[in-house]
Amino acid sequence: MRVLNFYSAVFADQLRRNRKTATIRLGDKSHKYKKNELVLVTIGYQHSPREKIFYAVIDSVEVKRVKELSPRDIEHDNPEFRRTDEMVHFLEQIYGRKVGLDDTVTVVRFSQIIENPPGLRDRIHGLGHQN
Repeated sequence: MRVLNFYSAVFADQLRRNRKTATIRLGDKSHKYKKNELVLVTIGYQHSPREKIFYAVIDSVEVKRVKELSPRDIEHDNPEFRRTDEMVHFLEQIYGRKVGLDDTVTVVRFSQIIENPPGLRDRIHGLGHQN
């Protein structure tokens, strides 16, 4: 199983509240993450303890240029951002280098796996409430 790790505790709350449903990673990561793959979402730094947040399934993996990012791509990565320039600045902080509009990024969309959510089984199988 792969791990989808985030370094900032700021993301823990966004992840838990289902406000962060994607990650934008610098470079082509399509070899690393695959659609329908199960991943463990964690928070923490390399060589340090990490906190398990939840299991998730990868919904999609898209490789594109920074300039091709949509406001929706950006919002799913960070609910506070909508604009490309905000995303570029953020990526520069994370990766510690300049990021240009022609740089390649990978947008990984994911969905949290919830164990035994109320009513989900009925919704999936199209069953309504029966008396």
